[in-house]
Amino acid sequence: MAARIGGASRQRERTFARLIAYDVVVQIGLLSDTHGFLDEAIFTYFEKCDEVWHAGDFGPVEVLDRLKAFKPVRGVFGNIDGAEIRAELTLDLDWECEGLRIYMTHVGGHPGNYDRWAKKELVKRKPDLFICGHSHIARVMRDAKLKLLHMNPGAAGRMGWHLKRTALRFTIDQKRIGNVELIELGPRSSK
Repeated sequence: MAARIGGASRQRERTFARLIAYDVVVQIGLLSDTHGFLDEAIFTYFEKCDEVWHAGDFGPVEVLDRLKAFKPVRGVFGNIDGAEIRAELTLDLDWECEGLRIYMTHVGGHPGNYDRWAKKELVKRKPDLFICGHSHIARVMRDAKLKLLHMNPGAAGRMGWHLKRTALRFTIDQKRIGNVELIELGPRSSK
């Protein structure tokens, strides 16, 4: 009888452990191309996010510092970023979040039109999620050939030719991306 109770208890512990593991949902705020302008609305939109990811072109290091004071930040430097940002960040970054393999770089292109260097890295690294910035065009699209999801949050800053400033917010749960939201921060020229 004691073995049966003990066995049942161990089973309950395993079930409880699985419930805890499955209950973790990570919310991400994703932006890029701030070019020195960090809209105060970002702090409201990303308030419930666990992490902020930035796909490069921060501008002055103060943008990175403000984000780091707000939430944990993962990011890469972009083509306009200076020595201070480049000293803190790398050209590209890969990591895992909730079992999802992620690869981020600033200049990357998109499915059907990848940057040559980025395409080689994607083939080599085989991420589930590929994030880049640079184009100032918000995109979320599948690449069936490379078996990945591509995200570009567009541009959150005022510099560039985009009409609207944008960012993305989404969740990662058990290797699945969900609740993807395009956030419109307003016209590029709004003050």
